[in-house]
Amino acid sequence: MKLSLATNEAVLQELGRRLARARLARNLSQARLAEDAGLALRTVQNVEAGEGSSMETWIRLLRALGELDGLDTWLEDEGPGPIELADRRGRRRRRASPERSEDSGS
Repeated sequence: MKLSLATNEAVLQELGRRLARARLARNLSQARLAEDAGLALRTVQNVEAGEGSSMETWIRLLRALGELDGLDTWLEDEGPGPIELADRRGRRRRRASPERSEDSGS
């Protein structure tokens, strides 16, 4: 399934299916995964059914499945590039730049 073309609901359902497959591949019951993740059984059932859930719930589930490191490929920390480092002069960026209107500078 190409997630970028799917609705939010379809993405949640697909993620729920993938979670269930990962759980079953480890021969875990929903109850055991819930216990290992520190969640209620109903929460695991809801996530696998494609219902909305928090990021914390997903982190708990992925950690319990031993898959939390998989987020590194999704949210890779590349760090700042050399030009950005030179522009900052060692300072860490703390906020986004303000949006510029198209007719500014005229």
